[in-house]
Amino acid sequence: MAEAVAELTIDELARETGMTVRNIRAHQSRGLLPPPEVRARTGYYGPEHVARLRLVQELQGNGYNLAAIKDLVRRSSGNSQDALEFARAILAPFEDERPEIIEAAELAERFSGGDEKQLRRAEKLGIVVPLGEGRYEIPSPTLLRAGETLSGLGIPLEKSLDVIEDVARQADSVSAAFVKLFLDRIWKPFDRAGQPEPDWPAVLAALEQLRPLATEVLVAIFQPRMTQATEKAFGRELDRRAKG
Repeated sequence: MAEAVAELTIDELARETGMTVRNIRAHQSRGLLPPPEVRARTGYYGPEHVARLRLVQELQGNGYNLAAIKDLVRRSSGNSQDALEFARAILAPFEDERPEIIEAAELAERFSGGDEKQLRRAEKLGIVVPLGEGRYEIPSPTLLRAGETLSGLGIPLEKSLDVIEDVARQADSVSAAFVKLFLDRIWKPFDRAGQPEPDWPAVLAALEQLRPLATEVLVAIFQPRMTQATEKAFGRELDRRAKG
């Protein structure tokens, strides 16, 4: 396959990426962008430059500082698109549930029994996200419906939030365990001397396998443990009633 020809001047590159010429030159001076191909005293940029700048833009937009971006760019030499896809995979949510937007009145109705303090707590737990102008995003409608079900069973909202907060803490520990496994066994080997550039497709494939695997393992462990806990608890209650 013939190599793509660099045909964009710096002004055209700026228009293509939505950046200023000054910022492009600044990124180039920081080592974030390879030099252009010079022909007749004019620098020309190609698809790799476009991909590299989009990588920088997207990572900056997601809170990465320039030092971290520079390290990733250094490792993605000649293959910014793969690095960009990997960065997107890292930032992509693991769940496939579609968030919902609801009005404050509907939230108040569904958030029955809740006061302002509990609403703030629900926001802190990420159950609801205020958007302003009386609207809220519900990142996990399933979680909100679970709260409604518990409320319908007569369980106070405060107690439901206690359980969610406890489960969230434990989920953080489970998530950290899987991330540590990924970093130690898949990512860190690419940091070893003599291997300046990761095999991006292989790392991305491993990350994509980790997503469903983590969920499957958690559910597989939880289900029998929940069964055992239920049997044990109700066994005690039945024994107590029998003795009473």
